[in-house]
Amino acid sequence: MASISLRNIVKRYGVGPKANQVIHGVNAEVKHGEFVVIVGPSGCGKSTLLRMVAGLEEISGGELRIGDRVVNDLEPAQRDIAMVFQNYALYPHMSNFDNMAYGLKIAKVPKDEIKARVDKAAKILELGHLLERKPRELSGGQRQRVAMGRAIVRQPQVFLFDEPLSNLDAKLRAQTRLEIQKLHRELGITSLFVTHDQVEAMTLAERMIVMNAGNMEQFGTPEEVYHTPATTFVASFIGSPPMNLLKNAASSKPGTILGIRPEHLDVRSEGWEVKVETVELLGAERLIYGRINGEQLIVRVEEGTHAPAPDSVIHVVPRPDRLHAFDAATGKRIAA
Repeated sequence: MASISLRNIVKRYGVGPKANQVIHGVNAEVKHGEFVVIVGPSGCGKSTLLRMVAGLEEISGGELRIGDRVVNDLEPAQRDIAMVFQNYALYPHMSNFDNMAYGLKIAKVPKDEIKARVDKAAKILELGHLLERKPRELSGGQRQRVAMGRAIVRQPQVFLFDEPLSNLDAKLRAQTRLEIQKLHRELGITSLFVTHDQVEAMTLAERMIVMNAGNMEQFGTPEEVYHTPATTFVASFIGSPPMNLLKNAASSKPGTILGIRPEHLDVRSEGWEVKVETVELLGAERLIYGRINGEQLIVRVEEGTHAPAPDSVIHVVPRPDRLHAFDAATGKRIAA
C-alpha cells in the first residue's frame, strides 16, 4: 500500500509552439489506502491522467511519486500497480482461473502460491464456482469481477480503474459498485478510479478529483464537492439535477452568479416568481422546471406536493444558508 503524489503534472502532445497541452499542472496528494475517484466529462483528461500514473502515457512535466519513489521514468511493470480496464481484457481461450493466474505465472510465482492467491481472490469476489469456466460463459458483471480478481492476485501497492463499469447495465453497475466498496474495505489498497458518471463518483469516492478541460477544478470529499463547489463547472457537473446558476436573480450582486440546489428552494405563497414549463414525476420526488427572468430554474419537491400545471406561476424562496456565489468572469467560488 502506498500514497500517490501528483506534483504539477503536465501532458503535451507534440513539441514546440504547436504542442497540444491536455493536462495543465495537476497537484494532488492521495493518501495511503485512500479511494480517490477522478471524474469529469468525455475529453477532460481523466483517463490520460490515470494512464500517466500507470506508465502508459509519458509525463511531459512535473513529478509523480508512488510511495517514496519518483516513477516518472519507470516502466509500468516497475511501478507495482494493477489496472482494471473498461473492456475486461480477458483471454477468451483460458479458464477464469488461468486468466486470474496469468500474470503470476509469467512472474514465475510458485504454483501453490498462485493457487492460494487465486482462491483467496475468488472467495472475496464470490467467483469460486466459476473458476473453471471460460469468460464467454459469464455475464458482464462476472467478467469484470474476474478482471478485478486478476488485479487482486498481483498484490499491488496501487489499484487503477479505468471506467470499469461502463459496459454494464444500470442494475449491474449499482451491484458492482457495492462489490468494489466491499473490496476496498477488505483490502485497503490505494485506488484511483476514473469515471464520467458523477453518481458513480459520489457513491464510491472517499475524495474526488473533478476534471475539466485538463484542469483539476476541485479535490475534496463528495460532501465538500456537492455542498461547497469551487467553481460553476463543479456546481453544474456534480448533482442530478445540477445546481441552478442564475445571473439575473433579484438577490445576486453585479458580476456574480447565484447558485442554489433544486432541493434548497421552497414553494411558498410569496417569493421569486417562476413560470412553470413542465413537471417530472420521479417516484419519491417531483422536479418542477420553470423560468425566472428568462433563466431556467429547477425546483425539487417531495412526493405528495401539489404538481403545478404548465404555464402556471409559482413562488419559491431560496434557503439563505444554502446560497452560493460565484465570480461571473472566472467562475470561481466567492467566499461567504
